[in-house]
Amino acid sequence: MLGTGLGHYMPLAAYLGFWVMCIVSLVKEPIYGLYYMLPFLPYRTMRDHFLEYPLGANVLTILVLCIFIGAILRGKRLPKSKLFWIWLLYGVYLYFSMWLGTAIGNAPAPLWLGDQNFLTWKDYMLIPLILAEAAMVIEDRKAIYRVVFITGAALLIIDRSALLESLTRTWTSFDEDKRSGGPLGFGSNQTGAFLAQFGVFFWGLAQFVQKWKWKVAVYGLVALTAVTTMYTFSRGAYLSFLVAAFLLGLLKDRKLLVLLGVFLLTWQTVVPTAVRERVTMTTNANGQLEASAQERVDLWTNAENSFMHSPIFGTGFATFQFGEHVDNLKDTHNWYVKVLVETGIIGFIFALLLLGQMTVASYRAFRHSSDPLCRGLGLGLLLAICSCMVANFFGDRWTYVEITGLLWVLVAAAIRAEQLEAVPTELETELTAPSAVKNPYLQYR
Repeated sequence: MLGTGLGHYMPLAAYLGFWVMCIVSLVKEPIYGLYYMLPFLPYRTMRDHFLEYPLGANVLTILVLCIFIGAILRGKRLPKSKLFWIWLLYGVYLYFSMWLGTAIGNAPAPLWLGDQNFLTWKDYMLIPLILAEAAMVIEDRKAIYRVVFITGAALLIIDRSALLESLTRTWTSFDEDKRSGGPLGFGSNQTGAFLAQFGVFFWGLAQFVQKWKWKVAVYGLVALTAVTTMYTFSRGAYLSFLVAAFLLGLLKDRKLLVLLGVFLLTWQTVVPTAVRERVTMTTNANGQLEASAQERVDLWTNAENSFMHSPIFGTGFATFQFGEHVDNLKDTHNWYVKVLVETGIIGFIFALLLLGQMTVASYRAFRHSSDPLCRGLGLGLLLAICSCMVANFFGDRWTYVEITGLLWVLVAAAIRAEQLEAVPTELETELTAPSAVKNPYLQYR
């Protein structure tokens, strides 16, 4: 840390900070715990250092629970949204789906944290819990601004870590062995999905930033994130970024469509050689699919066979990782396929309902609000959700709190922002109506 040698103590300080914020969330203000937690949601490699300390593996879960309990103790309530009910029903369905997988012999009994399927479910359920507590404790515009600012700071930290790690290697040509796990700890593809998602979020938000200094800062963050995304060498991240940029052009700035067209015609002369090689390596010199693409085709073929055996309820949530698959892979490399195989058509409907409600809430905030903050949040979220949808065709980018945790906090902020905007109108009605009959003389005149 700037040559002072204090960097060695940062994980310990951060770990102790979690416990301090647990107490603060329970006895004072739970929103402080939320603020503290936000930068650590994507930064898995930092949280991995906590494993050396007592309960280090579960300290994030403990803080999430403390924020939620603290919010309830202070009488905070959820704003009106169908998302909370869908998540509740979906979570219950997934729990019983795990036991279905056990009953038909696809997975061990999900009894406690030592069971991988139960651990997968527990980690997944952190996401709706974070959504609920964020919606409860974010109660005013100041809190919304702070959440957006901290999200930007967290993105900047991930940008710096990922870019510095990538630039330590020579990229005169693409080499799969040079790619790293990244600050999210799950691989370059997952890091690329996160970066693309939040890069386009701030791109959309920037359309409604009014102060030019902040506007320049936000666009600078978007540019840095775009460069960092490029050096993750994730083709799924590239496509999700471009699709979201196309949507931004359709919804807000048509000039982007022209620029996007020019880029698509000239990209091979603009991007580094290693990036060009990565994009064009879908087939080998013989015209056959390269190993990574062929693996996915084989996985999807096997997944189709599994789905046809149990199309309604699936094989059980979190069971795919226990089966025998191509090259011992534990994921379908397509979240939609994974949902259909594990949870069947019923689980897929729940997933579509979640995506639909997120999209509707974001579009409503963007189109029907007069508040620039609410409109920026809505447009940014709409682009981020679009990016997330595309990225999930290339793997599971949905069930990891590292990738989507911040996204759900922003969804909660958008829901609250839309409802805050309606408050002045209601108050104005309440205050002006009695004044019309306050003077008896005027009332009967």
